[in-house]
Amino acid sequence: MDHFCLKNGELHAEDVALATIAEAVGTPVYVYSRATLERHLQVFREGLVGAGLGDPLIAYSVKANPNGALLAVLAKQGAGADVVSAGELLRAVAAGIPAEKIVFSGVGKTAAEMRIALEHGIYQFNLESEPEAEMLSAIASEMGKVANVAYRINPDVDALTHAKISTGKAENKFGIPYESSLVAYAALAKMPALRIQGVDVHIGSQLTTLAPFEAAFTRLGVLIGQLRDAGHTIETADLGGGLGVPYDPSEPLPPSPAEYGAMVQRVTAGWNVRLLFEPGRVIAGNAGVLLSQVIRVKQGATTPFVIVDAAMNDLVRPAMYEAWHDIRAVRPRNSQIEASVVGPICETGDTFATGRTMDAVEAGDLIAFATAGAYGANMATTYNSRPLVPEVLVSGDKWAVVRARPPIEALIAGDSIPDWLE
Repeated sequence: MDHFCLKNGELHAEDVALATIAEAVGTPVYVYSRATLERHLQVFREGLVGAGLGDPLIAYSVKANPNGALLAVLAKQGAGADVVSAGELLRAVAAGIPAEKIVFSGVGKTAAEMRIALEHGIYQFNLESEPEAEMLSAIASEMGKVANVAYRINPDVDALTHAKISTGKAENKFGIPYESSLVAYAALAKMPALRIQGVDVHIGSQLTTLAPFEAAFTRLGVLIGQLRDAGHTIETADLGGGLGVPYDPSEPLPPSPAEYGAMVQRVTAGWNVRLLFEPGRVIAGNAGVLLSQVIRVKQGATTPFVIVDAAMNDLVRPAMYEAWHDIRAVRPRNSQIEASVVGPICETGDTFATGRTMDAVEAGDLIAFATAGAYGANMATTYNSRPLVPEVLVSGDKWAVVRARPPIEALIAGDSIPDWLE
């Protein structure tokens, strides 16, 4: 459920007309709904707690959308954070998420990032290699700290998702190979200033079936037993994120959080651990739209091209992942066309939809790309010297710009011309 709906024939975010935001801020612009964000976190939590999973740590995956206002909304709802950089960690803390609810993941943590995390006293480091563990051990020892750690285990399970967001197969860069886990933990136990706290697994993003999750979690459960038999204390099991969201309304709905929670309860029964989860897209995805204006409609060889002022630099998912985003007219005319929707960037890849049956639109009309709250604004670039897209948060009948569109002058001023070119 989201809070983007038609009222009096016009698309609104909660109680604010999207056209009002477009007129004030300009387009393209991302618009987020606070009520949707809160509702999705609530539904995810209810799916876990309602299944009898106790008091799990729900660590929102900051990479899905790191805007400070959205993080502050989630912080007020008791969420933790899963971070993959010091920058994400600092943004989460600044937004009010306590360090003791932060989990640090990622394959490339630097020494400087480890120091920052240790200084803040985060809940857990999810380590991905023995060299990383050795670095953390040395830094924690030097600082007089003890780091709570888990190894991320690569279970060699196909997530059945897009190849670029699959993370749990043997050929992926993430984690310790399942077969090497016992040896890796034995070495980890001997490293000073590290405290083994648990295990971690994350097999990918935008999963639309529970079977890969169940296969990975089942393997993890076997490993927990083996680790305990080897003398290790295992207190936590981080099951990652990855639950999919509905992008294409013609496709079957992904599993609900309640269905996911029931599966987790069945598989993890008897583990005797605190469970950690890293939801991102399922929290933020449907909480945002990308609002854009039609520049013109150009007749192509077979179908018209709807040329809009948003581009692949603003929303890269269709170009990078061949991803679908539903496209809706802000003021629909109750008629449809078949068209390709493209942006102004000089790349054929700057295409949002090809041969799409959609609301009929004309030059000057506003359209909304749905399910754009995750991996949208935070993956934007300034390609073609286009300023970064602004972001707006709506709460009931109130709205505010939570990241402004920088002027092109700021982009130009960021360049330095050496004296020897003058």
